[in-house]
Amino acid sequence: MAGSGTAGNGPVRNESADDRRCETTGVPMTHAHTHGTTHTHTHARNDPAEGPSHTGGDGGRAPDPAVAVTTDGLPAWLDPVARAARSVRPQQLSRFLPPESGAGRQSAVLILFGEGERGPELLLMERSGTLRSHAGQPSFPGGALDPEDGDQATTGPLRAALREAEEETGLDPRGVQLFGVLPRLYIPVSSFVVTPVLGWWRAPSPVGVVDPAETARVFTVPVADLTDPANRATAVHPSGHAGPAFLVESALVWGFTAGVIDRIVHYAGWERPWDRARQVPLDWRA
Repeated sequence: MAGSGTAGNGPVRNESADDRRCETTGVPMTHAHTHGTTHTHTHARNDPAEGPSHTGGDGGRAPDPAVAVTTDGLPAWLDPVARAARSVRPQQLSRFLPPESGAGRQSAVLILFGEGERGPELLLMERSGTLRSHAGQPSFPGGALDPEDGDQATTGPLRAALREAEEETGLDPRGVQLFGVLPRLYIPVSSFVVTPVLGWWRAPSPVGVVDPAETARVFTVPVADLTDPANRATAVHPSGHAGPAFLVESALVWGFTAGVIDRIVHYAGWERPWDRARQVPLDWRA
């Protein structure tokens, strides 16, 4: 889905002292891989509040991986992310929360962590420049729930996140271990109610552009690059709205996607001090 969103609709908020309570720690220093068509992605090592409920699992490959959420066998460096997912409150992620009326189009995104040649990394995609909305913007794989995904209050978002990721990047969902679900967030401009689903790329598969009309490229970004202060900035929309941004792999990641990454980095304790006064203006068409 359009992970970046319109600047005024990302999960961006001013931090309080409570928000900054996490201890800042480092992540393994990690060159990102771009998947224009297909690329075999390999590991370097062998190995709540408003979110949907989910079932547990035994960590093995299940016939339907979407219905199992487990931290069994998770790499130690992902433990802080899993812990944050269990305790973080919706208001700590965004000021845009789903309407109490239940209105909004249910959707899900897959936040997929893997290990590459430079260590921990995150899978992203860039939307086609010919799309009517959010053209050329980086995002998480994802989209709206379909009827076949099932109950939107339980495993529907899990299935949708994996299904959309497979459709957009070609990844094999059987190689993904879901280990957490963040609270649902809201994108007012599109009325999407988004469930961020956390995944560990336990058994990597080739990924790349499936439909050029929808996706321009598929790429991975080292977590170390996302936490590098030199790659961080504040994106400023012509409307005056400002929010976190990441300048990585010839891409400007902003809006919804950047807001979620920013919060994960913060609550996982990976955040490093960065210059929030450094501004990157957004094109008026963004």
